[in-house]
Amino acid sequence: MRTNSICRWLGVAAMLGLAFFFITSLALQFARTDLDWYNTHLSFYLLGPYSGWLIGAYSALAAAILCVGVGAYLALDAATRRRLPLILFVVAAASVCVVALAHTDTHETPGPTTHGIVHNVAALAAFLCVTFAMLLQSWGFRGDSRWRRHFTPAFVLAAGAFIALWFYGLWTALPRGASQKFVILLIVLWLMLVSRWLTRLPPKA
Repeated sequence: MRTNSICRWLGVAAMLGLAFFFITSLALQFARTDLDWYNTHLSFYLLGPYSGWLIGAYSALAAAILCVGVGAYLALDAATRRRLPLILFVVAAASVCVVALAHTDTHETPGPTTHGIVHNVAALAAFLCVTFAMLLQSWGFRGDSRWRRHFTPAFVLAAGAFIALWFYGLWTALPRGASQKFVILLIVLWLMLVSRWLTRLPPKA
């Protein structure tokens, strides 16, 4: 029962963090009239007006990723738990924090800077780690009687996010801003879905 209570609180915390990230990011698409949302990466919103709000939102996202990773790990039966998804979620959360604090290079930057390289590497690590963790965690739901019914929606959404990420990375003709934000939206939806399931976790049989 104590583990169930912890998982529920982690789910609630994750949902609050995800909601703050989503609402803040969405609001900035309208508030930052100096940026073209369709072609501008979210990273550029970390610079200039209202950047502090997005840095806070990224921190909330990192906390939510960590809560989901820990919550999903604890919620599964001991025989079903796998450490790799949890490790990947932890790395993804840490990478999101680095993304928020290490500014990206702008178009006016004369050449690659150290903080720009760190930002790009951290962003790549965050995307790859969280989407791969989502796939692994979703696959693990099959082996737990309380989570088996969630396998199909979780895995389909995780696979969609993973595929969308590779389309975004490899198909450069796509609008960079809109395609990146679509991938982020799929990730947030998966995290929100699992967070909700954590808050409704039934007791073990």
